[in-house]
Amino acid sequence: MSISDPNQISEQYQSVLEKIAETAVKTGRIPDDIKLVVVTKGHEVNRIRQVIDAGAKRLGENYAEEGIGKINQLKEFSGIEWHMIGHVQSRKAEMVVQNFDIIHSLDNLKIAERYEQFAGQWNKKIPVLLECNVSGEESKFGFSAWDSNNWDKLLYEIKEILNKPHLDVCGLMTMAPYFDEAEKARPIFQRLVEFQKFLKMNIPQNPWKELSMGMSSDYSIAIEEGATMVRIGQAILGPRNQPKG
Repeated sequence: MSISDPNQISEQYQSVLEKIAETAVKTGRIPDDIKLVVVTKGHEVNRIRQVIDAGAKRLGENYAEEGIGKINQLKEFSGIEWHMIGHVQSRKAEMVVQNFDIIHSLDNLKIAERYEQFAGQWNKKIPVLLECNVSGEESKFGFSAWDSNNWDKLLYEIKEILNKPHLDVCGLMTMAPYFDEAEKARPIFQRLVEFQKFLKMNIPQNPWKELSMGMSSDYSIAIEEGATMVRIGQAILGPRNQPKG
């Protein structure tokens, strides 16, 4: 049976939900406090329809044009929340603000200023997460938060972002490197939690509620460490078979 079979997609989706709930209960958390974002990057619209039919309400895309194309093709579904989870170039900020419901990947003050400009023009307040590089990988975007000695230096930019009236800074996001063993990702998630605690202490007026971390290979570890959003594609939809748009 192909992963594109709607029954299998539904089964995979339910299996992930069950694993999320089991992990939450095991760690003394409430399953409903953890949001599943189904990553639809690189998947055909018909396959996305199948996962929506299975119950998915939060869909994540990495590329603006590809995501907007899907948003336009899936307008028959109500109540879908579209998440921008990939790096956004400044010139694409307006289309992201117009079309997406939440941005996980706000990674610098410049793009925050662009989002603020366009959110103001469109008279909307957009939820955002600050993407943090807590692994030290040069290939990763995000605020340089892998070294706690650098955290104080990040406060100025973060406070500037918090002062923007059309941006609702809900929390933090990170991407762990891919490891052959999921357990190796645990210190990465722990570091993001430590940075969250630092921000709560130094900027207590912001709740810093959301932690977007964990993907198909390591989401159980992320939940054990406090994730409130997990971004899962392959474990539900199978391998991507479509290049970025």
